[in-house]
Amino acid sequence: MSEWRGFPRPGKPIRVEGGIKARSKRGEIAQTWWSRRFIEVLESFGMGGRLQRGKNYARAGQVLNLTLSTSVVVGLVQGSRPEPYRARIGIKAFSSAEWEQVERALAGQALYAAKLLAGEMPTDVEEVFAELGLELFPTTMRELTMDCSCPDWEIPCKHLAATCYLLAESFDADPFQILAWRGRSREELLDRLRALRGTTGPATQEPADAETLADRLDTFWTAPELPAPPAAPQSTAPDALLDELAPLDVHVGGVPAVDLLRPAYRAMSARER
Repeated sequence: MSEWRGFPRPGKPIRVEGGIKARSKRGEIAQTWWSRRFIEVLESFGMGGRLQRGKNYARAGQVLNLTLSTSVVVGLVQGSRPEPYRARIGIKAFSSAEWEQVERALAGQALYAAKLLAGEMPTDVEEVFAELGLELFPTTMRELTMDCSCPDWEIPCKHLAATCYLLAESFDADPFQILAWRGRSREELLDRLRALRGTTGPATQEPADAETLADRLDTFWTAPELPAPPAAPQSTAPDALLDELAPLDVHVGGVPAVDLLRPAYRAMSARER
């Protein structure tokens, strides 16, 4: 009785419908390296037995609700009493100045930035934080604050353990949840990385009417149409050709030879018409 501080030993948990069930039915729950890292850290604190009971709770769907915000994760877990227990896990968020250092370090590495912008967590991202004197994952129990409204005085209780497992699964589905827990949402981080890498702004945006190579593939290898040559000037005077000749210094009976040829040109033109 002393272990429960005067409360009767709890019975079996009340089964619920519509709870959050772990996707994994057997074996390890965490699938990705970052969620496994989180569970490994918890197990290194000597929580193995209680984590196992929490795993059973998580697989049975005893967690009714799970919310994550900066620094705090809250799970509502149905136990043996009618009212669900409130399990809370806290961690210290990084300050704005610390996040600014992290963002600059991530933006400075093209591979890190590319993976994060693609929704992936770089495998050695912890090293970026470590070089700045920061730890992405908790390394000691003192870095986590845990409490539960249940009468169990042990920390973590099975309700907290169940919350930890479902939290790890949420990290599987969205690695940015880890960063959000530390104080930086996906949208904020990606916007900062794009800005720092210069992938936004007018300097890199094409005008709305800019034409790309893709738009011209069908005509790229086609010779351009040349403009039609200007039409040759036409004259109605049949003897106009005589005016284009260089002057002839030839006279017949004192009359220039060109003037003597004009009647002949006019006569030939009239005959052709």
